[in-house]
Amino acid sequence: MSQETIPVGAEERESSTGRTDRRPRGRVAPTSGLRPHGHRPGRTAGRVVLWLVLIVGAAAMLIPFLWLVRSALMNDDQILIAPPEWWPRPFAWGNFSGALTAQPFALYFLNTITIEFVVITGTVLTCAVSAFSFSRLRWRGRNVVFAILLTSVMLPYAVTLIPTFIMWSELQALNTFIPLMVPAWFAGAGGGVFNIFLMRQFFLTIPFELDEAAYIDGASPWRVFWTIIMPLSKPVIVVVVIFTFIGVWNDFLGPLLYLSSDNKFTLALGLASFQGQYTAQWGYLMAASTVVILPIILLFFFLQRYFVEGVTLTGVKG
Repeated sequence: MSQETIPVGAEERESSTGRTDRRPRGRVAPTSGLRPHGHRPGRTAGRVVLWLVLIVGAAAMLIPFLWLVRSALMNDDQILIAPPEWWPRPFAWGNFSGALTAQPFALYFLNTITIEFVVITGTVLTCAVSAFSFSRLRWRGRNVVFAILLTSVMLPYAVTLIPTFIMWSELQALNTFIPLMVPAWFAGAGGGVFNIFLMRQFFLTIPFELDEAAYIDGASPWRVFWTIIMPLSKPVIVVVVIFTFIGVWNDFLGPLLYLSSDNKFTLALGLASFQGQYTAQWGYLMAASTVVILPIILLFFFLQRYFVEGVTLTGVKG
């Protein structure tokens, strides 16, 4: 038999009837807060509902990916059959080899990785320097300039499309990678303002005592930025790298505007080549799309811990 627990403040003594008297004596500690929360029926029902909502939401998010993989393993007739079928019969494994040999995807991959490297390097460096200036340095009009910079986030991309195209045309930079790479080295271009905002919010969470101690020892602002702030900012740097990588990887409009030679196409343009004006090779298109999105899935899989940490910490201090 298990021994019953005596509440705090209770005294145990034998009564005249031989039964144990466990009435509390003196001050008794409150016991309402000691009740396990998991035993509340209402709380358990709430968790069940929450899990059901999360499962339904996750299933809804997975359906497009499952549809993509399922279509990659079907022939064109089975993909568009009504009512739709979810299981390939038979498996069209030849879609993958056919898609990857129909177009020079190795060259498209090399072009895309080249743009990725230059754009990510420029975005991280210039956005980090700008965020350091807005968060750790004191200068007149800092908040006003930052507010004006944030207003550019609301500027639609299409508004600057034609003037930007004319500018690169006048500079004889069409059909080159220059219009796709150079704007990343100017922190305010493209999505750079959002990255500056993320980094500024993260830099504000780092104790200012570290800067002051370094300045007392004779360090310059650049040394503080490079040796103190950047090593402590790995989570937000990972977030910016992931956002930038996905943006460049999925960019279709930019290469479509500025690139005209087949040997300079990116992966996004290569995928579009399977779809013509009147016909489409759906099996090849789905197979190639499945292969193209794998690097993004692997990138998020290996860096998800830093990604979640960076997104969380950037919202701690406003």
